[in-house]
Amino acid sequence: MFMESKSPNKDLVAQSMAAVWHPCSQMKHYESFPLLSISRGDGVWLYDDEGGRYLDAVSSWWVNLFGHCNPLINTAIIDQLGKLEHVMLAGCTHEPVVELSERLIKLAPEGLGHCFYASDGASATEIALKMSVHYWLDRGKPEKNQFISLENSYHGETLGALSVSDIKLFRDAYGALVRQQSTVPSPDWRKALDGETAEEYALRCALALEEYLQQHHSQLAAFIVEPLVQGATGMAMYHPVYLARARELCNEFGVHLIADEIAVGMGRTGTMFACEQAEITPDFLLLSKGITGGYLPLSVVMTSDDIYKVFYHQKISRGFLHSHSYTGNPLACRAALATLDIFTRDDVLATNRHKAAYLNQIATPLPEHHAVRNWRNVGMIWAFEVLSPHNDFSQRFAAMALQHELLLRPIGNTVYFMPPYTIENDELDLLVQNVLHIVNQLSEDEVR
Repeated sequence: MFMESKSPNKDLVAQSMAAVWHPCSQMKHYESFPLLSISRGDGVWLYDDEGGRYLDAVSSWWVNLFGHCNPLINTAIIDQLGKLEHVMLAGCTHEPVVELSERLIKLAPEGLGHCFYASDGASATEIALKMSVHYWLDRGKPEKNQFISLENSYHGETLGALSVSDIKLFRDAYGALVRQQSTVPSPDWRKALDGETAEEYALRCALALEEYLQQHHSQLAAFIVEPLVQGATGMAMYHPVYLARARELCNEFGVHLIADEIAVGMGRTGTMFACEQAEITPDFLLLSKGITGGYLPLSVVMTSDDIYKVFYHQKISRGFLHSHSYTGNPLACRAALATLDIFTRDDVLATNRHKAAYLNQIATPLPEHHAVRNWRNVGMIWAFEVLSPHNDFSQRFAAMALQHELLLRPIGNTVYFMPPYTIENDELDLLVQNVLHIVNQLSEDEVR
């Protein structure tokens, strides 16, 4: 049985239950695991109405990079509010979107010279899929309209994005609406044979990709992949050699490579973009989540001159047919520019390496724990599985975490950390110590 609500503002919780349909939730579960009413945020901490605090160890769904109510981002948005809140990007332009595009082009892998904006990650996936198919159509190859993705992939929850996502729950619910695409084996190193290294297993999976491309490349528009970490299906991590080989194979067989860095971009894997660790340039690079520091919805699809030029034509039918009302919103672009400023000002990537090393050092008891399996880390992402007899493990763990001042959201039996980059050593200490306490308690439940 779960505890009573941690939220002192029970009236607000009840109103939310009555009026708000919460995402990625079974609403009935909130009867036993009540909503948490948050009134303010400060740095890595979220606070309820009575001052109870919770360390945001998942960056509020992986978006918050530099803490809640960050002064620099606040100032940038307030300044922009006094100038221009929004203007449509069809037929108009503005300084923040131009500056952001120019800075992203300089930061991204070489060759990605054009930015197309949307509001969220799933929209970015849709754009890349449509852009790829339309490219091949304009090139006189309309038969190249299929896609492949990795086993256990996740690229969003709109219909196009679901077609390249490999999650049974969604497939069962929305299969009638989705043009389901094919998958190839995931290079997730947890699936390697005994004695097989992560690199060896990644190369073995790349052989399966090669075989599929050999047979189907004439119908394939693109291969979409989450570089280095497959997030929503359990933080599967793999060796960058797979990306390098995928780039070679896509070049060889004339298939676009889409790098979905919605969750893993913006420094999360230790480099600004995960693709850098494989030294590749994808045909499409998708960014969202952390691009505004967790402040405002924004996504961007970056692509090459080669792809852009195919759409550059007098005929409207040859142009890319996609739009969003809030494309390139000036407030969101200013938040993104402030986020990039913090990366430079604070040498964030170097600082994060020290923080990651510190957490790995103090967390030694976790990978050594008898109930923990597959401890893994890439950059500022950590994950592990917990052996547990509880069918409701994720809810039970999340509820216990709140009792220990932690906001965590396990995926099945996978516990993961993706904290804001501003987290300090004492807060890392608290995170590890309290998680270890929870794992110990759940282990005792297993024995009983």
